[in-house]
Amino acid sequence: MTRPLNILTLSTLFPNASAPQFGIFVERQTAELASRPETHLTVINPIGLPPWPLNRHKKYHALRTVAEHETWHELDIYRPRFMLIPKIGGSSNPRRIANAILPLVRKLHDQKPFDVIDAEFFYPDGPAAMRLAAALDIPFTIKARGADIHHWGSDQQCRDQMLQAAQKASALLAVSDALKRDMITLGMDGSKISVHYTGLDQDRFVPVDRVPAKQQLSVNGPLFISTGALIHRKNQDLVIRAMTSFPHATLMLAGRGEEEQSYRALAKQLDVAERIRFLGSVSHDELAHLTAAADIAILVSKSEGLANAWVEALACGTPVIISEAGGARELVTSPDAGRIVPQTVEAIVEAARAILAQPPDQLLVRSSVSRFSWNNNGDQLLAILRQAAGKR
Repeated sequence: MTRPLNILTLSTLFPNASAPQFGIFVERQTAELASRPETHLTVINPIGLPPWPLNRHKKYHALRTVAEHETWHELDIYRPRFMLIPKIGGSSNPRRIANAILPLVRKLHDQKPFDVIDAEFFYPDGPAAMRLAAALDIPFTIKARGADIHHWGSDQQCRDQMLQAAQKASALLAVSDALKRDMITLGMDGSKISVHYTGLDQDRFVPVDRVPAKQQLSVNGPLFISTGALIHRKNQDLVIRAMTSFPHATLMLAGRGEEEQSYRALAKQLDVAERIRFLGSVSHDELAHLTAAADIAILVSKSEGLANAWVEALACGTPVIISEAGGARELVTSPDAGRIVPQTVEAIVEAARAILAQPPDQLLVRSSVSRFSWNNNGDQLLAILRQAAGKR
């Protein structure tokens, strides 16, 4: 019998006890891959902490207490620390990560040799994986998710490292065809890039009868949801401003982030604060219920790869209002699925009014993402990793 493919998954984006929803889509993909009898999988989730005294800041307190080795939802997870230089150290992070974790990786490799390294975020994970793979003389792959290409690719020093890693990687993955095109524009070899769509829990994200669902949430009028980190790139301020045009509507913001206080202040300034619910970090089960209860999901980001929040909303039968970002047109292929709009308040208002006036059938909305599943996601990823490792 052929021995299982031994995979090292490297991801700076992964849930932990202090942030259980952070990168949950990476966890779900990894869990699917690990569930296959033909794989053996180890996860390394490097955690960056700044030097003293910055590491005493309250924002790092919870991270300092995260276990360095644990079983997380049946996954074997190592969380070694590396030196993080806030704001100015981005270009040195791949080197710092590789140097910090190489002793651990060598030890694990000596015990049970890895066949391939699977980097789950293009930067800093990709260039770090390149260094580890060179040290172990094994192949590696890199997945691009959106912000890793659009943000870090705009920095010359980081872009140079990304292009070097892309050239040396055995395979590259992108969460949408649109992101693949962006990677090619950046200078990467398109023949090495596979479009690898996100998975979806089709049994968890399902349509519900919205009337009782909204009653349970004490909502009488239209209900909107915007899911994602409360950061400038996600543009939730536009959704908050749009609420002035819907005096009987309620908006749920599912996520937390650095813009929360400014968004709360904006809601108060516009006199819509009583109709906006800041939910913070929401569990996946609760998110499924909230998303299915909503009449519309709104997320008009400045940039995306292919947002999981879009896919999950559509699976719930909830139409979306999204921006022309990433793989938007790969999802919204008919008016039933929603609207793709400019990043303006006026466009959001117009689209929301149109959807509320003629709500689409929930099952028609759901059908737009029928091809998404974690099983399909795992099948494709395993095939790519096998080929990269020469184990076809």
